Amino acid sequence: MKKSLLYTATGDAGTTSLVGGKRVKKTCSRLEAYGTVDELNSNIGLLEATWREKVDDTPAVVALLEDIQNRLFDIGSYLATDGGAELNCRGVDEAEVKRLEESIDAIDGYVPPINSFILPGGSHVAAIAHVARSVARRAERRIFALVDEGIVIDPAVLGYMNRLSDLLFVLARLANYRLGVTDRPWCQ
Repeated sequence: MKKSLLYTATGDAGTTSLVGGKRVKKTCSRLEAYGTVDELNSNIGLLEATWREKVDDTPAVVALLEDIQNRLFDIGSYLATDGGAELNCRGVDEAEVKRLEESIDAIDGYVPPINSFILPGGSHVAAIAHVARSVARRAERRIFALVDEGIVIDPAVLGYMNRLSDLLFVLARLANYRLGVTDRPWCQ
């Protein structure tokens, strides 16, 4: 079997196809939304790989991050589907949102309480989690921009993206805690 080409050259003029075949400009807000979800997925891949190397005594976190990457592929394909925004997002539902909430609560119960804002960083792993957190927030804003344009988005997607940035925050704190690095408070 002949291997398929990785390039098509059909986007050289600044357009691309949504799932379903509709051609749109590469600068359209839908592409910005699912492109940012893809960027987030790459950052979570970096977080997962680094977590595995540096904090390998927490396999449940690695499994959680791998599951999140699959859910982000579901969200990306949902956003890339012409007319798909009016459908439910396959793979992401209220049970997935609840799962993130339960993970947030469990991790937050494990780390010491905080009473101030903390600066992003500390350990290398935590810094990567904070970068992923900020990309998650941007992806969420890009998806809400679609809502502002009148595109109906599955509420589970909106909830999942909102909880995901919270999860990444507590994962950054967990990484610092597991590695013996103190979170640095914001000095006002």
